[in-house]
Order: sequence, then C-alpha cells, then structure tokens
Amino acid sequence: MNKIIKMITFDLDDTLWDNMPTITKAEIDTRKWIENQVGFVDWGTFEDFLDIRETLIKDDASIAWDISKLRKEIFRIKLDHIQPESLRDEIVEGAFELFISKRHEVTFYEGVEDAIQKLSEKYILGVLTNGNADIYKFDIGRCFNFSISSLEAKDSKPNRAHFDEAIKQVDGIKFNNILHIGDHQINDILAAFNLGIETLWFNNKDMEWDQDFTKPNEFKEWKKLPEIISNKYE
Repeated sequence: MNKIIKMITFDLDDTLWDNMPTITKAEIDTRKWIENQVGFVDWGTFEDFLDIRETLIKDDASIAWDISKLRKEIFRIKLDHIQPESLRDEIVEGAFELFISKRHEVTFYEGVEDAIQKLSEKYILGVLTNGNADIYKFDIGRCFNFSISSLEAKDSKPNRAHFDEAIKQVDGIKFNNILHIGDHQINDILAAFNLGIETLWFNNKDMEWDQDFTKPNEFKEWKKLPEIISNKYE
C-alpha cells in the first residue's frame, strides 16, 4: 500500500540547479573584489581551507553548520594583516554581502519552476538544505511553505535535525507523510531512508548507485516529476 504523501521536501544545491558554476563564479568575483580593496591575498589550496575549517570548528562548534559564519571567519583570517581591525571587519562584511548575492545567481534546471508550481497546488512544499541559499529570493519561493537550512537546524544532513524540524512545520505531518527529493545519495536519500521517509533521487548525471540499500526511484528531467509523483503517490 502506498504511503499517503502530504508534504514534499527538496534539497536545493545540485537538485534545483547546478551549484558548481554558481559557487565558482561567486568565489572568483568575491576574491577579485577583496583584492581590489587590499591587494594580493594568498588564498591557499582547498586542503588549506579544510585545515582552517577544522581548526575553527575546534574553537566554535557552530561553524560546522553555520557556513556563512565559516566564510566570514576565513575571510577574516586571510585578511588578518589589514589594520585597523574595524577596516578589516568592514571589508569582510562587504565581501560576504557580495558573495551571498552572487551565490543566488543560479540557473534552474529546465522544468523546475513549472514542476514546483504544479506540485504546490497539491502538496505542502518545504526546503531542507545544508547550504545558505534562500529559496525566498526567487519567484518560486512563493510556492514553499517553509525552508530549513543548517543554520535553522543547527546541524547538517545526513543527521536528522532538518527532518525533525520539517514535521514541526505543519500539524499532523509524520515522516511517512513526507517525500524527500534530492541529489545526494547520503545527505538526502540515506538520511531520509533511515527515518522511513519516501525518497526520489534526482540523478541527472547518470551516477551509479553506491549504497547498500535498495535504490529509490530516480528521475533526471524535472518536467516529468509531477507525473512521476502522480503515478506513484496519488
């Protein structure tokens, strides 16, 4: 017997849009802006970034899930030679404001907006994201009843906090009333599976299924999503 689905939750990055081009451009544009203010900055390697992140988390555990704070702190470290400190803080805030603006210059996958609109007419829609993109900055934000980031959840998927927060949003919703849609096999699919939540895997890159539990239904074209959900759950 099919579960009664009342709520659909969505991951954002790499599910509604391809995130890498957006983040890469945002990073490049922000670094250029900073260097226009202060001159050359040694940004280091990705491994350096991971080391800094690990050190920061040891001092402030919230940085593990507050990625906006993480980015600001890394800017602050890279600009620790800038004096006075008030000037450095002003540059950091300006850089983050630019970054978060550029971070929202996304291109939705074809069919996303139409599919979301159609689904919002039948279901409660929510966002569960580890990132700091804000769905309400886009026109389709009007279709969503709620959005929970790692900042609100104070944790990151695949831990369960996002899903626990989701069922608090609407009275009478339980895990078996939720369908979660995402691209990440662990952060989205396994996280939901462990709670008995139905899942659909967005797999537009024809990835192999690497998990030791049964692969869920998958889709690669957003324009087909409403029909897939209708056929399976209505």
